[in-house]
Amino acid sequence: MSEENEKPNEEPAPASKAASVELEGLYAFKVGMSAVFSDEGERIPVTVLKYEPMIVSQIKTKQKDGYEALQVAFLPDRASRTNSATKAHLAKTGFENGAKFLREVRMKALPEGVQVGTKVGIESLKKGDLVKIIGLSRGRGFQGPVRRWGFKGGPATHGSGFHRKPGSVGNRTWPGRVMPGKRMAGQWGNETTTIKNLKIVEVIPEESVVLVRGSVPGARNSLIRITKV
Repeated sequence: MSEENEKPNEEPAPASKAASVELEGLYAFKVGMSAVFSDEGERIPVTVLKYEPMIVSQIKTKQKDGYEALQVAFLPDRASRTNSATKAHLAKTGFENGAKFLREVRMKALPEGVQVGTKVGIESLKKGDLVKIIGLSRGRGFQGPVRRWGFKGGPATHGSGFHRKPGSVGNRTWPGRVMPGKRMAGQWGNETTTIKNLKIVEVIPEESVVLVRGSVPGARNSLIRITKV
């Protein structure tokens, strides 16, 4: 028998799954802050964001879902934390079990040839791009009005009993209640925060790292959403 009969022809993998697609935004994890120097010698404070490879897990279209978006999955999860429905949903993405994160990226128009299982490249972001950063600010617990809102407080001496209190919060007989939105003690931080027009200083594909000028909200290892302006 000839070698051609001994070894049947293998079907090549679809090109769309081997290639990567560029999106209008990515998700990355905050590592911390550092500094780099420009060609002119300027010291630039940057936030280091670690990109974990994302794979398209679902395609949403305007005809079926009312809007166009790509659902992406990243970071494989343990088998003990994955149910059968999640495994079936991610069967075509290459994840053995489930994924720790499933997020959506809204699109004005879906990329041509995108399919479930297509990889999302870090090349979606380029040096010099202006981006909008969305993250969960650091939670600081229950705080009083002086720390939370910067109230001056009362005298510290001469027998004063008014030091770090909020002061009067009520009204007269009418309306006879505390108005909504009054600045008082309460939870500080742990809120979705958006910072616009931050500049991408550098993209390092071999290390899956993105450097963004300035600070971004969130604690270390928190998930950050990056969207092109």
